[in-house]
Amino acid sequence: MRIGLDGFPLAAPKTGVGHYTFELARALSVLSPGDHFELISPSGFSEAVAAEVESIPNLSLVHVRTNMITRRWWGIGLPGYIRRAGLDLFHGTNYEVPLLNRKRTVVTVHDLSVFLHADKHETRIARRARRRLPVMLRSAGMVITATQAIKREIASRFKTNAQRIAVTPYAPRQIFQPLPVDECARARQRLGVDENFILDVGTIEPRKNLVTLVRAFAQILQQTSFRPQLVIAGGEGWMMDEFHELIGKADLGNRIHFTGYVDDEDLVALYSSCRVFVYPSVYEGFGLPPMEAMACGAPVIAGDIPVLRETLADSALLVEPLDANGLANAIVSVLGDENEQLRLSALSRRRAEQFSWSETARMTLEVYKQVLTK
Repeated sequence: MRIGLDGFPLAAPKTGVGHYTFELARALSVLSPGDHFELISPSGFSEAVAAEVESIPNLSLVHVRTNMITRRWWGIGLPGYIRRAGLDLFHGTNYEVPLLNRKRTVVTVHDLSVFLHADKHETRIARRARRRLPVMLRSAGMVITATQAIKREIASRFKTNAQRIAVTPYAPRQIFQPLPVDECARARQRLGVDENFILDVGTIEPRKNLVTLVRAFAQILQQTSFRPQLVIAGGEGWMMDEFHELIGKADLGNRIHFTGYVDDEDLVALYSSCRVFVYPSVYEGFGLPPMEAMACGAPVIAGDIPVLRETLADSALLVEPLDANGLANAIVSVLGDENEQLRLSALSRRRAEQFSWSETARMTLEVYKQVLTK
């Protein structure tokens, strides 16, 4: 088979969808060496991605140059390339597929946040997504998502036949493994992070519910003898005026630290050495950061929402995400009990080991075969 995948998420530095796209493509090429896989984009690829692909013989990067007509990528440019290249199937890894060749397309829908939490997205982006996603769901031969929870949301909201929706869980990348103590210490020193710290990772945006986390943290400082540092690792998002106003009013002293974006190596060090990883998100499609933290052996506290109940199971402490008092109590219960830290750490490692990109690729390949035999 000759399979094309949407390479657009790899035209910029990799974020969540970019990591999904690349890890899936790489795992597919290893799993099925007799097939050829292409990452296709109208924009160029980063040097880092090009270097990683160079050693994989059956995976290639295809930069399709466009003109005044073909720059209408999903309607003209991409369908034209698919015909010329004679692809057997195209996989849209980021919500979109070309509207032609319905029987030979698969689309990944990561979540429905633009519908269920539209107020937490930029208006222009949310409006476009709400207009196009129903069309993509009808156009694709099969739909892929990462959890049963999101599958149920898609089937219910759009009346999509559940048999057309396949669940292929994501996985932590190979780099996320426990790091030796001395390497963690060097990374923390470089980042200005204390030895005793609570960690949250992700883009600073409303959906991540950092307001509740800061309120819980302030309560810990005010009502207990614990003095950990709260470390928030991630780039600045948008609509966070309330968050920054809260920090300004809270009496946190120097106990909150924003690292900004950190590279994978430093992220592994933070996951591996935090006292507890806290992720009170109100909505997720899978929840990769807590799974990455688990792979590094971090004790995890997360929001008690359907997706995280499914992915983290009984290997994390789950708390009602908008309950600052409950979150504070959960954090204190871990900080004050070394045995509880060790118990949750062991559960984390075992849970993370149940997910792999090779298994994700195997399940995805079955979806491809199902589409092509219809």
